[in-house]
Amino acid sequence: MKRTALFLFLLALPACGSSYAQQGPSDTLRAYAQALQEGRVDAAYRLLSDEAKRSMSLEAFRRAVRDNPDDALEIARAIARPAADPVVTATVTLPNGEELLLVFEGGRWRLDAAAVDLYGQATPRQALVGFLRAFERRRYDIIMRYVPDAEKEGLVEPAGSAPGEAGAAVGEASAAAGEGAAQPAGPAGASADASQKPGGRPGTARAAAGSAQLTPEKLKAAWEGPQREQINRVVQAIKAALPTATIEETGDSASMAYGAGGTVAFIREHGVWKIKDF
Repeated sequence: MKRTALFLFLLALPACGSSYAQQGPSDTLRAYAQALQEGRVDAAYRLLSDEAKRSMSLEAFRRAVRDNPDDALEIARAIARPAADPVVTATVTLPNGEELLLVFEGGRWRLDAAAVDLYGQATPRQALVGFLRAFERRRYDIIMRYVPDAEKEGLVEPAGSAPGEAGAAVGEASAAAGEGAAQPAGPAGASADASQKPGGRPGTARAAAGSAQLTPEKLKAAWEGPQREQINRVVQAIKAALPTATIEETGDSASMAYGAGGTVAFIREHGVWKIKDF
């Protein structure tokens, strides 16, 4: 545990003292490693970030180094020889919940490529922001990017459904377009049924077997037709929650709670994040 704690805290190494203020990441790494190798524990501690210091006191740091000298030297030697040049990045969260990545290059902060990708899918949050942007602009062709493959084809059968019944947006949108169904479909999962969950959040409705493939036209017919009011309420609830919401990731799945019981479910497919249900 002490070895792990020591390793975790030495990862947060932005210089805090004025004498190190102009040093780059490599300089700080070398200074930290040298201080540990020479037994200058207090000097090494001064190179930890404020957050690291709040989590581990100087006395605890001294004790960790003293009780694990071999481990401290091993870590110091590894830090002194980084496999690649450090890349300094910063993440800025905008008022709408969107995150922008900045990279420090050539003495200047520059925007990462994600800043120009309005409909990115690199992270669950980026996928949700992109979906909301596409929805606001009625870009149903782009919304289709966020639909998992199985739901596009109407192949999903939710737990508890009868054989041959699919709960995907593909079936719901198709039914709404062709049969006048009144439940709004989620982007890639269950349809939104105000009668099934409080506050008008998505519930689960089943589509008929053999539903046709989902298309932008069918989605538009559903969401701008009988499902319009309901889907707009759901989207507004998600937008309100997004800026401060926490998205939990587990492997290729993720989820974000919103409103009073709503959940956006994500799935990573072919290396990009898509929206399975809301």
